[in-house]
Amino acid sequence: MASKRSNPKGGAKNTGATDASGTSHPEKVAQIQKMIDVMKAAGVVELEMKDAETALRIRLKEDPAPLAFAPAAVPVSAPPPVAGAEDPKVATPLADVSAAPEVEGEIFKSPMVGTFYWASSPEADPYVKEGDRVGEDSTLCVIEAMKVMNEIKADMEGVIAAVLVENNEPVDYGQPLFVIKA
Repeated sequence: MASKRSNPKGGAKNTGATDASGTSHPEKVAQIQKMIDVMKAAGVVELEMKDAETALRIRLKEDPAPLAFAPAAVPVSAPPPVAGAEDPKVATPLADVSAAPEVEGEIFKSPMVGTFYWASSPEADPYVKEGDRVGEDSTLCVIEAMKVMNEIKADMEGVIAAVLVENNEPVDYGQPLFVIKA
């Protein structure tokens, strides 16, 4: 871990990764730098790790640039509507995908791991719903990762053909979130 030691003149001196005895470990510095590079690439702002020997917390000063990605053009199946599911706050059971009608468009995938929210607060209207037209800078949803709310932008123009996840649902990196018809 990076440590800072006071020098007699009052400034902080960065000595690199050291253990309790003060021995330098350049390989640990390289590992930490790799973690920071991965964080920037994945859009993660803060990382905390602990094990028996080490406790490490990294927080980037600024949000990394959002990931640019091109969703693959793959047709997906949307689940059929469930009776009583008109209220967007009511969870619907997952349907058999093979029996669902096919929705054409480009799949918009999650750029990160976290919790999907379709609105800025529980009582707010969703950012988008099926049939809404979106532009490149339109906010589609929010994904919470490590208590940081990340607005997810469309990065393409089109119409929302399907919303593939439920509100307050955990999502993985690369998981399909929306189908957008150009």
